Order: sequence, then C-alpha cells, then structure tokens
Amino acid sequence: MIYNLVKIIDNIIGFKTAQAHCDIPCKIYDPSTAQLAALSCVRLMDLIQEIEGKDDMRVADYSQIARLVSEKESASTEVKEAVSVIWGDYFKEPQFEQVPNMHRLTHNIMVQASKCKQNIDRKEGEALVELVNEFAEAFWFTKGVGVYRVSCPYPPR
Repeated sequence: MIYNLVKIIDNIIGFKTAQAHCDIPCKIYDPSTAQLAALSCVRLMDLIQEIEGKDDMRVADYSQIARLVSEKESASTEVKEAVSVIWGDYFKEPQFEQVPNMHRLTHNIMVQASKCKQNIDRKEGEALVELVNEFAEAFWFTKGVGVYRVSCPYPPR
C-alpha cells in the first residue's frame, strides 16, 4: 500500500533518481566483520557443546541449543556475505596480481562457512577463522598495511 502511495506521489512530483556504483562507499572495506563472525561461529559451537555435554538436559536446554544453532548459521552467512562483498567490490586486477590465490581463498571460505552451517565441529570453525584471517591479511597486504596476529582475550581462544 505504501509503495503504491509513493508511486502515485512520484508520478505527480517526479522524484530524482539516485545513482550509485557500489554497495558501500569507496574505501570503507574492512574484513574485521568477517573475522568477528568467524570467531562467533567457534564460540557458538563451544556453547552448544557445553549444553550437549550435560547429563540431564531439560526442555530449556534444547531451546537454547536451537537458538545457538540459529545464531551460528547466521554468523556463517555473515562471513560469506562480508567476504563476497570485499572480493567482488574491492578486489580488481591490480589486487589479484598482488594476491594470485584470492579466488581460491575466497572459494575455500565459502565452502568452509557452509561446513560450519552444517555441523557443530569446532575444528571446522577454527578452519574458518584461519581462512578468514588469511583473507584479512591478503586484503591489508594490498593496501600496504602490516598486520600481526594476537590471541583473542576472550573465548574462543
């Protein structure tokens, strides 16, 4: 209904058409979103395993597991979305020359994120974190920014 109302007003007034060339403003790309989402996958897997390890599970526990699984799958999807936007919008021929394995790395992240959606194996989550960290390092390399790795100060470690 609102759409029809706006369309009628547009026909009368004639709104100006906005044009854009990419999903987000230029130079606002940052793989940290994907890194946090990948870490979230591992943490959610840990929480699921903690509940699953209980001797006596209650209905509330099953409900909590359902919520954690849903969030884990959302985080896995967030990884895929963040990486695909950077890969598709930021990386161009000059960056591909600097990082020749970027297509394979991006594909491997997509496959690994799908694996994280399909199960609760912490090793799969850790593999996703490693791939996303490689992606972030490659991204910053193309910008001439040095990086270093540190341990996470909170779970997952």
